[in-house]
Amino acid sequence: MRADVQGLLQGELGGWLAQQQAMRDEARAKAHNRWFYGAIALLPALAFLWFLPFSLGDTKFYISALAMAAVAGWGYKPISEAKKRVKIGINSAIASDLGITYTHDCAPGEEYRLCKTYGLVPSHHRDSFEDRWFGTLEGHEFNLYEAHLEERRGSGKNRRWVTVFRGAIITMEFGRRFHSTTLLQRAGKHKKWFGLGGRKDHVSFSGHRLDCVDQVHPDFDGVFEVWSDDQVEARVLIHPSYVEHLLVLEKAFNGEAVRALFRGQSVVIAIESGDMFESGSMKAEEDAARVAEAAEQFAAMASLATAINQCERGRVLAEEADNAAPPPISDDARENVPRRAAGFGRKGL
Repeated sequence: MRADVQGLLQGELGGWLAQQQAMRDEARAKAHNRWFYGAIALLPALAFLWFLPFSLGDTKFYISALAMAAVAGWGYKPISEAKKRVKIGINSAIASDLGITYTHDCAPGEEYRLCKTYGLVPSHHRDSFEDRWFGTLEGHEFNLYEAHLEERRGSGKNRRWVTVFRGAIITMEFGRRFHSTTLLQRAGKHKKWFGLGGRKDHVSFSGHRLDCVDQVHPDFDGVFEVWSDDQVEARVLIHPSYVEHLLVLEKAFNGEAVRALFRGQSVVIAIESGDMFESGSMKAEEDAARVAEAAEQFAAMASLATAINQCERGRVLAEEADNAAPPPISDDARENVPRRAAGFGRKGL
């Protein structure tokens, strides 16, 4: 499943984007005017503050910084609104072409609770969500949205918000229900105390114990670790072909540290990928590239939906579980594994 980029740009979306040029120009002009008049009003006030006959200490600096930030934000608001309008138009057109739905504003569901419970996302103090895509891919229900998680660090004047996760949370439905809870994490996530003695034999999440599963394929040894409450089913679920598709999905989202939870009748995936789906731009010449990037991301997700389609693979699951010989890994996946493994320790997830 891939959106028809050329068809979209040559059709209604292309015509609509052409009509937005006037809106973009108006937003730029309004932003420049706000910055200009804001500076005219701010400079005398700051001059008065800094030349007061008595000292205010660091207060002068903080007042000045806040005032300049307020003017900068006030001026940028028209540009932000224009980019959001273009973004919603582009993403909605892509979703319509794919037969799915897009909404900019959204709230998390049960999959987000699972992400927090089983450590797919780091601990944090506040969160926000946007860019939800949902519907059916390759006959399976899916739900995707972007999460931005922040942690409050420091104390006193050094207190600040730090981003600890920004990326996609994805839920995809399986064609059959399975009975285990199986977690695919990056190697080294769950080590024994002080990192001595290698990985743990088991981990617990809100009282739910998951035991370590021996690596399902030697090519992924040292890259991923598998934890489950059913060793047999885990080896069936974490099929090497699924792992390959997860890595392809990670690449399509320009992300890293993909991890997944198999539970109930779905797989929940978290990918650190930065700010995503920002297809809105103030430059019309960038529109085609941004539409193409979103189309590539969804093509990778559709490929993964096919890979985890238990309706297609269910007939041979038992046979694969009994097969002792590991399936072959593609040259691309084999080439990517060492390079990715080298960077895992830096992310911590």
